[in-house]
Amino acid sequence: MSDWPILSIITFLPLLGALFIFFLVRGEDEIAERGAKYVALWTTIITFILSIFIWIEFDFTTSGFQFVEERQWLGDTIAYRMGVDGISMLFVILTTFLMPGCILASWVSVKSRVKEYMIAFLVLETLLIGVFCALDLVLFYLFFEGGLIPMFLIIGIWGGKRRVYASFKFFLYTLLGSVLMLIAIMAMYAQSGTTDITQLLTYDFPAGMQTWLWLAFFASFAVKMPMWPVHTWLPDAHVEAPTAGSVILAAILLKMGGYGFLRFSIPMFPLASADFAPLIFTLSVIAIIYTSLVALMQQDMKKLVAYSSVAHMGFVTMGIFALNQQGIQGGIFQMLSHGLVSGALFLCVGVIYDRMHTREISAYGGLVNRMPLYALVFMIFTMANVGLPGTSSFVGEFLTLLGTYKVNTWVAFLATTGVILSACYALWLYRRTVFGEMEKESLKNITDMNRREALVIVPLAVLIIFFGIYPAPIFDVTAASVENLISNYEQALATFDAANAALQAQ
Repeated sequence: MSDWPILSIITFLPLLGALFIFFLVRGEDEIAERGAKYVALWTTIITFILSIFIWIEFDFTTSGFQFVEERQWLGDTIAYRMGVDGISMLFVILTTFLMPGCILASWVSVKSRVKEYMIAFLVLETLLIGVFCALDLVLFYLFFEGGLIPMFLIIGIWGGKRRVYASFKFFLYTLLGSVLMLIAIMAMYAQSGTTDITQLLTYDFPAGMQTWLWLAFFASFAVKMPMWPVHTWLPDAHVEAPTAGSVILAAILLKMGGYGFLRFSIPMFPLASADFAPLIFTLSVIAIIYTSLVALMQQDMKKLVAYSSVAHMGFVTMGIFALNQQGIQGGIFQMLSHGLVSGALFLCVGVIYDRMHTREISAYGGLVNRMPLYALVFMIFTMANVGLPGTSSFVGEFLTLLGTYKVNTWVAFLATTGVILSACYALWLYRRTVFGEMEKESLKNITDMNRREALVIVPLAVLIIFFGIYPAPIFDVTAASVENLISNYEQALATFDAANAALQAQ
């Protein structure tokens, strides 16, 4: 396995599948569309199977990058560098795991331009995996920004009535923040003479420069998360996106911001991270409370889940900038858990939307009478969204709160109210849609989940419960990398304090 360019294979295999569909699947008839679906499905399945080999061969005891590939690309400085550590490897597997489900979820609901839709998703998978594998700043930026294009098309072409507005809002918000990050990348190259991420992780940027670089990267990652108050693009994008688009948007794209904080902001700009941690705490608490209250007022199921995602991302940023073992471990675990839970919730919304063609909560009620399997899995995801013990979300939220409590008890106390509010809006949604009498005539003939839908959704329920009861497989992977991150951060602060003390002594 060490001789394989395994990361390049996993990254570009979906792109190869997209090219296969583009050049070899001819025609616009039903046979061509079915062929495009099967090529996309098998490409994503094979990609997922190959990604499992990374987990099998991964050395949990080291914090360094593994499966490293390096080839000169542009001149002597910018190179094609790929590698994963204990943090990024899990996001690669989360991406490859969810993609086959997204293809299956679109099997019936997408009826126009099916070939182009499958191509867009396969290209998107390549770009998303590349973000988590890139070890060169320029390469990272290309993957990071490139992912905007297929998602822009997925929302703008296959979305709802206001899809053009939502897609442009999504594109402009995320692009604006990323322009500042590009300027910061050029400044980092001018200062250090390299774009190699592994070298930049050990480079000591001047304290004043760290502040501006941190703010530039923050502008991009905060929009991507999205953090309050730059979160307003997310509900519109979710509501208008097709079901599979919402799944990837919530499960993977939002995590790119959190990953960026862990990969760049904290290790490269530790002094600025310590200075701006109170700001992150403030924005996180506002996001948790405010967007939870907004979720309580929603009548559209997708909007409710979208606002709940912003609230749960508040726990992630709060935990990451607690800058201790429990907080960062909890933030990573919460990102992975939220990827499963939010993706599952959007799939559940898609199941009944495909039948009734409405997402209005008032249009439903009493679904348990006709859809018992759906009611069961929806209940599991609702309890996970609340953070019930025994589900994966509880582990992540508990650790982020514990890590934050060690730093600031008031922030942890205020954030805990978000757990209560999440129970209010999640249980209110479940009560209105699933329980009660089935009074509406339009629901009398609604059918339960079919095999294809169960094949997509049930594995998510199993994983949410499994990792809620036994989270060790995740922590085993991340432990060494997180310990190294915290150790380097604390060492950087100690060195800076010692230098200041020496100057004052003089």
